[in-house]
Amino acid sequence: MRQNIKIPRILKINWIRELSISVVFNNGESRIIDFRKVLKQLNVDKNSPANILFNSNEFTKIELVDNTLSWNNVEQYITMRNGEKMKVPYEIGADVLLKFSHPEKSEISLRLGQMVREARLKKGLTQQDLALKSGTSRTYISRIENDRSDLELATLRKIIETGLGKRLEISIK
Repeated sequence: MRQNIKIPRILKINWIRELSISVVFNNGESRIIDFRKVLKQLNVDKNSPANILFNSNEFTKIELVDNTLSWNNVEQYITMRNGEKMKVPYEIGADVLLKFSHPEKSEISLRLGQMVREARLKKGLTQQDLALKSGTSRTYISRIENDRSDLELATLRKIIETGLGKRLEISIK
């Protein structure tokens, strides 16, 4: 039987701040990568050509190439079979980057949990009451309100419309 191997890929760079970067992986998740930790874990020292990436001006020369992060400004060479040296970009695979990253909480998800909590309290409901009305569990309601859980749209709709008796509206701006 053939197994599906899911290889992480980076689809987009959201932002770069000093030596941290936010990217979107192909699983749809935005994640933050702290390259101080990554470069140290990869044993990039003063003798390594990649050491220049500890300089934020050099670090920001990053590009997204073939779904991975690439720096063409690192003086890195490989030797060809004929003995010639060829310059290649410094790249770190998306699988390594996924391992060293952590989820980025979006502003909307942070507000969503707060909005659910405020609406629940306004109706005088406990988390248990809301869970029973919406067909979920109290711990799930708690995780939503404390921004510890991702929501599926159908579940959000059930909580808002069935549990809170409100109307869910979503817009894209």
